[in-house]
This record gives sequence, C-alpha cells and structure tokens, in this order.
Amino acid sequence: MKPLFLILAFFVLNICVYAQTNKVEIGTIDSIHSKILNEKRAIWVYVPNNGNQATFTQARYPVVYLLDGDWYFNSVVGIVQHLSYINGNTICPEMIVVGIPSIDRYKDLTPTCDSMYSPTSGGNKKFISFIENELIPYIDSVYPVEPYRMLIGHSLGGLTVMNTLVNNTNLFNAYVAIDPSMWWDKQSSLKETEKVLSKKKFDNVSLFLAISNSMDMGMDTIKVKKDSTKNTLHIRSLLELSSYLKTNNQHALIYQVKYYDNENHGSIPLIAEYDALHFIFNFYHLPLTKKDYDDTSLNLAYKIENHYKNISEKMGYEVIPSENTIYALGFNSLFMKNLVLAEYFFKLNIKNHPESFVAYDSFGDYYDAVGDTSNAIIMYNNALSIKENADTRKKLDKLKSKK
Repeated sequence: MKPLFLILAFFVLNICVYAQTNKVEIGTIDSIHSKILNEKRAIWVYVPNNGNQATFTQARYPVVYLLDGDWYFNSVVGIVQHLSYINGNTICPEMIVVGIPSIDRYKDLTPTCDSMYSPTSGGNKKFISFIENELIPYIDSVYPVEPYRMLIGHSLGGLTVMNTLVNNTNLFNAYVAIDPSMWWDKQSSLKETEKVLSKKKFDNVSLFLAISNSMDMGMDTIKVKKDSTKNTLHIRSLLELSSYLKTNNQHALIYQVKYYDNENHGSIPLIAEYDALHFIFNFYHLPLTKKDYDDTSLNLAYKIENHYKNISEKMGYEVIPSENTIYALGFNSLFMKNLVLAEYFFKLNIKNHPESFVAYDSFGDYYDAVGDTSNAIIMYNNALSIKENADTRKKLDKLKSKK
C-alpha cells in the first residue's frame, strides 16, 4: 500500500456518491423572493459532498457567487471540483457555488442607463443591493458557509464585478472580472474605477482580470491603443485599465491581469475561471513528498499546522484541515507504524471536531491497534454516546470480553 492510498480513497468517495442515485447531479435550484427587486429569483447552488456526509461532520465552505449562473454554472462547478479534490488536487478549497441566472442582463448588470442598448439598463445598484442584503444573508442562513466570498462575472457580469469591487469592496474577498464591458456608457465605469483606484486602499482584496483578443485581423495591442474607432473600444478600455493597475500601485490590490491572445470574448470564460482560481489561491496547496510521509518525527504534523496557519491568515478566518483528510493521514501513519504521528492526527480530529462520532471511533481503533484496551474502550464509548453504530458496538463488546 502506498502512503497516500487512504487519502485518495476518500477523494474517490466524493465522486462515487453521484452514482448511487443513477443520476449525475451537481446542484439544486433554489429560489428567493426579493423585496428589493420585487421579483422571485432562482439560484443554482452546488454544495460539495465532503466524502461520506453520513459519516463525517458537516464541513463549511467558502462561497463563489457566479453572475450569469445559468451559463457558467457547470463549468465553474467542474473546475472547482477538479482543483479542490479530484485526482487528489488541493489547488483551491472545496467551495459552494451560487449561480445567479439572468432575467434581464442589461437591467441587472449595468450601472447606468444607455437607452441605445436597452431602455431597462442601469439597475445594477439595486441588483448589488439584492445580493448584499437578501441573497448573501439567505445563503449564510441555509448553507454551510465560511466567511470568505468570491464574485465571478463575464462581459456585463465582469462590469458588475468591477463596479462591486470599487463601490462595495468588502462585500467579497476576491473578484474575477472576465473580459468586463468597461466600454459601457462612454467608459463611465472605467473612469470611476481609475478614480477610486487612485485614492482607495484595497488591502487583502484579490482581483483577477482576464482580457480576450477581440481585435480584428492585422491589429495588435500596440496598434489598437492608437485606434479611436468604436470597434476597438472594448479592448482599448481593458488595456487602459490594465495599464492603470500597473502604473498606479498605491491601491494595494492583490491582482493579476492576463491577456489571452488565442481566446475571443465568447471562449475566454472557461480558461479564465481556471486561471483565476490558481492565482487567487496560490497559497493553498501544500506540496508533500514521500520523504515527508516516511519521516518518523512530527515534522509532517508541524508542516501541516504551519501551512493552515498561513491559509487562515490569507483567507481571514481560521481554516482547519478537513476531518476526512486527517482521518486518512491518521490511518496512513498507523499503517506505516508511525505511532507518534498517528496519535497526533487522531487527537487533532477530536480537537477540531469534538462532536464527531468518527473522531472518537478512529481514535479507539488506534488505541486498539497499539494494545491500549482501556483507552480504546473509553474512545468507543465516547463515539457511541454521539450515535449508535453496530460495528463500533461490536468492537467495544469484543474488548470488554477480554478484560
């Protein structure tokens, strides 16, 4: 058995849950009646499976709020799943995804009225108020969330991302603006963004700005900056924003601008979503080697402990390793006969999840394996005081019969 066999087994559990219902389901359609918008709004919600939810305690997750959710829900959920647990990846945390489908994009996603495009445009302030005062409180009250939020939007949705960053900065921790329509209404939002960036500090706020190649054949970024036609206004606006971010760094934003020469306005969202998560969570992954697992000291434990302290500092709240990961590390260490490390991990799960049946049951297995019958009985009894379980009861009765 390889050192990470047990850990990988739990990642497989995450995938297999879908097969039990003979359906591939990645979320549910919820709804909320908005007094601010005076209408009922559907929301598409994905919540990670957390392995076997019937076994482990309910985990809590950061939340991605996704504009034009009916268009991008599948891709964002898939990317989050792949980068957070599939194939053992821990590039980013597992996250809840809340997709907000569009009813009237021009109304919801534009800050000013431009009747040439839509007579209903200019309702963005109300839409953001709906998100802040109705949607977020609802999600916080119904779903297992952590206090970390990200906003993702493309095109007019990207314009809303930038407007929210500028005017409601603390509403989200991270912003992903994908080819945002900064040309809107004679670049009014671009001008406002530059003005705010010159005066305001954005400490501990992240921005990923993606720019597609929307130029005609024969154009390049040098030529397009000199152009003054309406046809190039979109990319000129974005290149101006990119340049302003780089030359006026007093804003303290944690940001990255990425230009995609081989992507157009329609194709850019998928790769930009992927790159954005890599950038925003560039501190999240902990690279471990076989040497780390073979080390018989507590170095691995200390490395994990310090890593999660760093993650907590970056994300602004206490982040702890998942219960199933520490469970797997405990049994992996036990299998490798690294008893000191195994004990540390089992104790850590009890510390972090004092109401978990699994935490006490697994610690009982540890004590049984090392021949400490008295403590094994105590741990099994603690587990059974949380919930009755036939296998644990059998293990307990077997140990009692030996005394």
